[in-house]
Amino acid sequence: MGFHTNNEEVGKVNKEVMIVTGAGQISMAIARRLGYGKKIIIGDKNIDNANRITKIMNDAGFDVIPVEMDLSSRKSILKMIKVAQNYGEISMLVNGAGVSPSQASIETILKVDLYGTAVLLEEIGKVIKDGGVGVTISSQSGHRMPALGVEIDEMLAITETNKLLDLEVLQPHNIQDTLHAYQLAKRCNEKRVMAEAIKWGQKGARINAISPGIIVTPLAIDEFNGPRGDFYKNMFAKCPAGRPGTADEVANVAELLMGPQGAFITGADFLIDGGATAAYFYGPLKPKNKS
Repeated sequence: MGFHTNNEEVGKVNKEVMIVTGAGQISMAIARRLGYGKKIIIGDKNIDNANRITKIMNDAGFDVIPVEMDLSSRKSILKMIKVAQNYGEISMLVNGAGVSPSQASIETILKVDLYGTAVLLEEIGKVIKDGGVGVTISSQSGHRMPALGVEIDEMLAITETNKLLDLEVLQPHNIQDTLHAYQLAKRCNEKRVMAEAIKWGQKGARINAISPGIIVTPLAIDEFNGPRGDFYKNMFAKCPAGRPGTADEVANVAELLMGPQGAFITGADFLIDGGATAAYFYGPLKPKNKS
């Protein structure tokens, strides 16, 4: 039947499996676009968030189960993968998990957004089905930071995951604040995707990153109405698009990257920010002290 019955019954049918991390609007938009006919595992540190997205999607005819998953823990990631493998081969990954500069400390940002993403890409790469595909959600922030140089880029790309947080560039005395930590994490995401694309490619699998700008979500609306609200409103008012983006527009890019039309795209990072980064470097959003 084309409708969801219950997880136990449906789980007995061997399906392709989509793993989705981070039970937010962007993750759900991508899952709804590409997850039909698949078993969808939604992992989130907050099981209530995962349960809420699961109900919305199951009520719309998808086949979803929630899993409590902490991206900063390899053990937790492996547990989620084991749950997913009970239902079939993992053919898709959508990584939308992470924390923002206003939500977390420098240490947490590096442990979740940088280390956790690297571990997830590594572990999924070991089990992804031949011909499988993944996307990880990065951020425009990684594009705002000055170049780090070839040597540091290579270290961020290929250092063993268990030694990644020991790199000198990631030590507290080299990080100015939570925004800087976030930018470093997202730059690392971009480099890890490039390095992992080589390994995934040995299975005919592909992995890419998407770097969104300001996307309207419940969390973003809170930010718009919070202390940094004027900063965000100014950013999207002065970018070429003149507005913030939507989760469905990010899903448009994911659909290209994860579908047959994107078969020649891997190891890439796609910036989708309404031109805000262009305006930051060469337009009305350029910082006054930036020459």
